[in-house]
Formats: sequence, C-alpha cells, structure tokens
Amino acid sequence: MKWLLLILMLAPGPGFAQTHPPPQKKSTPAAAPARWPISSLAVEGTHNFTREQVLAIAGLKIGQVAGRSEFEAARDRLTASGAFETVSYKFVAGAGGGYEASFQVTEIEQVYPVRFEELHVSEKDLVAALKAKDPLFAKGILPATQPVFQRYTKWVEEYLAAKGIQEKIVGTVMPDRPGEFAIVFYPARALPAVALVSFEGNRVVTQEVLKEAIMSVAVGTPYTEDRFRELLNTAVRPVYEARGRVRVSFPKIKTEPAKDVQGVNVTVSVDEGETYNLGKVTVEPPTPLKPEELLKAGDFKTGDLANFDRVNEGLERIRKALRHAGYMQAAVTISRQVEEDKHTVNVTVLAAAGPQFSMRKLTIVGLDLDSEAEINRIWTMKPGKPFNPDYPDLFLTRVRDEGLFDNLGKTKAESKINEQDHTADVTLTFAGGAPDTKPGRGGRGRGGGI
Repeated sequence: MKWLLLILMLAPGPGFAQTHPPPQKKSTPAAAPARWPISSLAVEGTHNFTREQVLAIAGLKIGQVAGRSEFEAARDRLTASGAFETVSYKFVAGAGGGYEASFQVTEIEQVYPVRFEELHVSEKDLVAALKAKDPLFAKGILPATQPVFQRYTKWVEEYLAAKGIQEKIVGTVMPDRPGEFAIVFYPARALPAVALVSFEGNRVVTQEVLKEAIMSVAVGTPYTEDRFRELLNTAVRPVYEARGRVRVSFPKIKTEPAKDVQGVNVTVSVDEGETYNLGKVTVEPPTPLKPEELLKAGDFKTGDLANFDRVNEGLERIRKALRHAGYMQAAVTISRQVEEDKHTVNVTVLAAAGPQFSMRKLTIVGLDLDSEAEINRIWTMKPGKPFNPDYPDLFLTRVRDEGLFDNLGKTKAESKINEQDHTADVTLTFAGGAPDTKPGRGGRGRGGGI
C-alpha cells in the first residue's frame, strides 16, 4: 500500500504542470553577401563628361565581382569628385548571370575651360600630369566647385615643388572671352590690378573704340601679361577682324604704377597690319546636309572685306540650319587659310553635327476633342520626323497670327528632350479660345498645315 501511494505521488496528474528545458534553437548560418560579376555598366545623365570618364572615377569594371558595398563606394567616389550634383546607382540580375548596373548622375552646370598663369613651367607637361591624376580633366574643362579647386591647387603645388618651385597656388573663376569665363590657376602672391589701358600705333581704329572694347573686361582684374594678352585677343582683335585686319598684333605691352589709384596703367603697342578680303568659303565633308545648302544658309560675302563679325553670323545661320534638321547639338567652327600674296582669307567650315533628334510625341492641353484634332491635323512635325526646336513656338505664333482660334488666351510650348534615345516630346498648352471654322480664316476651312 505504501508503494502504491508513492507511485501515485510521483505520477503526473491533471493538477500538476510539467516543466521541460526550452528547446535549443538551431543556429541559421549568415546569408552570403550578394556579390556577382558585373556584366554591363551604363552611365545616364552626362553632357560634359563621357561614360569612360565617369566609370574611371567610379572605379568599377565589367567582369569585376561586386555587391552593394562596392557600388556604395563607387557612388561616394563620384560624389567626392565635385563634378556631380547627385549620384545614384542601380543593379539588377542579368539574363545571363551577373549584374546589369548603371549610374545616374546630374552634372554640375558651371563648367569652364582651364588656364594656368605665371607658373613658369611647361603647360603641356603640367596638363599631362593633371590628366593622369583626374580622368575628368580629359577635355580641359572642370566644374567650378570647392573640392575641385582644393584638389587642383594641391596637385599644381606638388608639380611645381617637383620642379624646384615653392609656390602657393590659387584657383578661381575669372572673365575670359567676352561673355565667357575660365578657371584660372595662378600664384597666390598679390598681383597689381589693371587701372587704365591706352594704345599707341593705332590709325585705323580710334583710341576711344579700342578703350571701349578692353576697359570693361580688363579694369580691376589682376595683371599678368599672359592674362592681358588673352583679353586683347578676345576683346580687341575682333574689332580689327571686323575691318579685315586679320594680321593685327600687339608686339609690346608696357606697365607703370598708377598715380592716383592702386594698380598699373597698361600701354599697348598695336601693329594693325594690312586689309584682307574674304576668299573662297568651303564646307568640309562629311555633313548631314549638302555643303551647298549650308553655304546658302551661311550667305558669306566672298570677294568683299574679310569681316569676321559677318563670317561668325554666317556660322550661326549654319548652326541653326543644322538644328532645324534635328541636329540640336551641332557645333560649327572655321579654319582660316591666309593667302598673303593676294591679301585674301579662305575659310573652311567645320560642322560637327552630333546625333539627330526626332519628334516622338505631341501632347495638347486645354482644348476640347474637336479643337485638339484640328491642332493635330495642322501640326506638320509628325512622330519620326527631325525635331526642330524652334518649330513649337513658331507654330503657336502662326496659330495666333492666322486667327485659327477666337478669344485665344495664353499659349505655351514646352519641349522635353530625351538624351538617351535622341527624341523629343512637345506639350502645347492653350488657355481659352475656340476654333474659328469660317473658311478663309484658318481652322477647318484650311487644307494645309503650319
């Protein structure tokens, strides 16, 4: 009986909780980092720099095994370069394995050409050394940001020190050509400012005209002879070239301390040279438009005085002709060939057309369905046609001038340029007005387009 009682006391019953040690959780091994070979690398949003330049700063290459940490580090390097407002990236698994990756950048808009002054070393060798340090310097332009100035002043100082020149360097943005600027690196020591400029030896152009050309860009700027000669070439030389004096030169520049203000007075000797006429003008192929079409657009006055103001106006007309044909990034320059015995200047036009942009989509805002259909009917720049960036505003002007709408309010044309596929989308916004359907005044009474 005692044994039975003991067994009952030890046996679990409905009123007693039984405890067990908690089960041991199985440890889950840490997930391996998602790192795969890079199968493709793209760069989006560039205008001043190439894909190769951006990727050289990013430090990633196709075939490299990478993951999030590598892309984060690449983004940080691009941001630290001082060349981009924003930098982002994305990478996805590719069809054949590996990552298809791309960087999206917004470039700093303020980029300028670079000049060096008063350094007394070979500029060619200095530029080569800087290009080796910074892939973004390949085109000779830089963003005007503090990180860029800090890096480049340090690199220039190190280059000079290696040549035995101990010099503190300053980098800043300065006026260059009229209406243009440049980033200039020069010694940090104080330089005298230009107080007054006068000319000697001039006969064809008066002192007043020459002073007017130079004073607004020179007075108050730190004086170095290199910098001042650049100002002469960009501000005074065009005054002579508009008069056919293409051989004008400035053989001697003298300076003396100004008496009434701090700075220097500068006296420029001028050799005005002889008068030259405009000879043959040709267009160097290949060009997307026929050379004769471009020459007709340029309307150059051959045989007349070699007025390079007019020549430059002709170049601008050629550039517009290319833009109207869809070549929105066209750049037009010239090379000159002077025939001394004939006193003529032959000109070769060089047209870098770039990619052709085409019309993709037209969106009309503010009109009813009938009015929208009428606008679509007379809009002649259809999808797939070359995109003329001046056409949308011209179209709206013609709509207003030809009385297509009664009580027409404000109108606006907006163009969205797609750099990746070289297309453009246009939005026309109309406020008020209804189509006038009277024959002879436009609207449905017209048969053609605008």
